[in-house]
Amino acid sequence: MVSAMFIENDLTLSQKIASLNWWLILLICCVASVGIASLYSAAGGSMEPWASRQLMRFGVGLVGMMVIALVNIKWWYRLTWPLYFVGLILLLIVEIKGHVGMGAQRWIDLGFMQLQPSELMKIAVVMALARHFHGANPEQARHLSFLIVPALVIIAPVALVLLQPDLGTSLMIIMAGAGMVFMAGAPIWLFVAAIILVGISIPVVWQFLHAYQKQRIMTFLDPESDPLGAGYHIIQSKIAIGSGGIEGKGFLQGTQSHLNFLPEKQTDFIFTLWVEEWGLLGGLGLLGVFLLIFISALRTSLKCKHNFGKYLALGIGLNFSLYVFINISMVMGLIPVVGAPLPLVSYGGTSMLAALIGFGLMMSCSIYRHSKVTR
Repeated sequence: MVSAMFIENDLTLSQKIASLNWWLILLICCVASVGIASLYSAAGGSMEPWASRQLMRFGVGLVGMMVIALVNIKWWYRLTWPLYFVGLILLLIVEIKGHVGMGAQRWIDLGFMQLQPSELMKIAVVMALARHFHGANPEQARHLSFLIVPALVIIAPVALVLLQPDLGTSLMIIMAGAGMVFMAGAPIWLFVAAIILVGISIPVVWQFLHAYQKQRIMTFLDPESDPLGAGYHIIQSKIAIGSGGIEGKGFLQGTQSHLNFLPEKQTDFIFTLWVEEWGLLGGLGLLGVFLLIFISALRTSLKCKHNFGKYLALGIGLNFSLYVFINISMVMGLIPVVGAPLPLVSYGGTSMLAALIGFGLMMSCSIYRHSKVTR
């Protein structure tokens, strides 16, 4: 009993490494392997230009994830607000002299990579909310005055991300933040009122949407209205998914992707490529691994003895699951196309970096679940 309730500060480095969630690391490696194999296929059976870079990024990121995991969670608690404000500063830099790509200004050119601060901000928001709710009880969370800070924590980055413009990431920051506020014990009527308010304000919000954002919504409602234009992406995605059947066409045998009918096959529509080649069974297998990762986050949250770790682990799991749900729903035509990457699978340095940072923090919560995290 005494050995189970260890004091983490007394652990040696080897004991900390042994305490890493190796099961979660294995699951993460499985998902990343799917991504690298899909990028290899997307390039027609070549490691260039995507798979080799993704493999290198994952290797470096995996080491970084373990380093983050070995740092005592109390230090991440203390660094929460500095990291949050650094994220806001990076978003401001994007507005001032960010790199423009595909009609949006979302990246900072670092030379060796294009950094997308909005991806990192998702983790910073989860950390900030976890810190705010640490030490609070459900009774406090029912008071609107206590929810002012969480509202500002969410609104500030959302406003900056909307300027890029990036409606998809903004909505996911809001959903992840709202989920954490709900888990903290905020009253149900608040969310009901928010949903009603959003419904009422849709006609007003519609007037402020960009033309391409309106087009995405109209295409979602009727993709056949412009099959060779705005509706082309989602129609080809559905064809590719359906043509995969139960067992798929086989590795490197996807016709829609290899004949270049499938757009953005290395990023937003990479799940489509995977299902075309590996079929329903391959798709369900990947979803099963994603589910196990979320369960791991849930178990970490339940085992953690301090609220910061509980909220942080659950928030990271929620954020990860939201991206999985949004991306897969998007390529199946269940929701409008919003440009959300599939975590650890889609090509992209910052997206992978953000996911691995989140998992590193989650494992730190697990290793140091008995630590005394104080204000």
